[in-house]
Amino acid sequence: MKRVTLGLEKLLANPNEYLCGNTLGLVVNQTSLTSDGQFSIGQFHNNKSFKLKTILAPEHGVYGVDQDMALVADEIEPLSGLLVRSLYGTNTSSLTPSSSLLDGIDNLVFDIQDVGSRYYTFIYTLANCMKTCAQSNTRMVVCDRPNPINGLSVEGNLVEKEFHSFVGQYPIPNRHGMTVGELAILFNEHFGIKCDLKVIPMEGWERSMWYDQTGLPWVSPSPNMPTLSTATVYPGMCLIEGTLLSEGRGTTLPFEQVGAPYINAEVFAKTLNNENLPGLFFRPQYFKPQFQKWSGEVCGGVQLHITERNKIKPLSTSISVLFFIKKLYPNDFSWRTEPYEFVNDRLAIDLLYGNSTLREAIESGNLSIKKLESSWEEDIKVFSSQREACLIY
Repeated sequence: MKRVTLGLEKLLANPNEYLCGNTLGLVVNQTSLTSDGQFSIGQFHNNKSFKLKTILAPEHGVYGVDQDMALVADEIEPLSGLLVRSLYGTNTSSLTPSSSLLDGIDNLVFDIQDVGSRYYTFIYTLANCMKTCAQSNTRMVVCDRPNPINGLSVEGNLVEKEFHSFVGQYPIPNRHGMTVGELAILFNEHFGIKCDLKVIPMEGWERSMWYDQTGLPWVSPSPNMPTLSTATVYPGMCLIEGTLLSEGRGTTLPFEQVGAPYINAEVFAKTLNNENLPGLFFRPQYFKPQFQKWSGEVCGGVQLHITERNKIKPLSTSISVLFFIKKLYPNDFSWRTEPYEFVNDRLAIDLLYGNSTLREAIESGNLSIKKLESSWEEDIKVFSSQREACLIY
């Protein structure tokens, strides 16, 4: 298998081609590795071509150990001895670095593996860092990495303005089919950040590739993203976070299974399999989460088994899951009402979907997947023209 050459490796091999000045900061986590497994922080710290001065950490922390929506504290990074500044604190202002954090920093380098879905917060940490770079006249350098679920497939609707949040900061579809470098160009040019942006492309990556075709090691980008299969279903299954159903957190199959104590697994699996949804089948599943929703209780539900990953429609699939649970168990199913990603005046499901129409359709019992998919067509058409102008590969 031919291995993809990462933007990070090109930067380390020839820093003068991409950097200005001689100081830099990093926005990284445990996924910031060379293809042979060398952690970038050590590589940058030991490189005499420039001086590493600061490290910024996204949600889950610089080593990816904190759970979702958990406070990430500042900490000392052992390889460099530097203080890691958290970009995931207790309020929305903590999500954007202050200009003072970039004092004396000529370049801010972003190198984090994304998963190809709108809800995943690393891409908004990137955007927020770009905004600060624009204010502080710091160069933003983005080391590109693969979209693990391929760079062709696009699915979903655009987030309406009043539903923007840290799981949908810009109007992009649930599955966007772009790399982080391409998204950085979109944020900079189309959404008007206008920082000094330098994207370092990969070599050898093709848009049709899935991550296991790149020759690169899979490193879990966050605690509940353990495998490529997880990432494959995530653009839809993340919607389960907007309910009181378990999305499998606290088990070894997060997002690949869904359930609750009141669900009959066999009945539910048969109902879903009768829909003949493309690219997967549902197996009756019982599981006991060890933390988060329904912790310590046996949940009935289903596991999603992928059979043809190029045919799967994760968003449509997960909407069917929600619809049939509500239909089968109308008195038990409920939406999450607690604050979600620092927002307390709108429901999590509406933030995740990007408007209230999905929730309203499920509540009415009149949801049509085909009509819903048709309603995305105009959004995808608008996005596709914006996206096309930003594609590198």
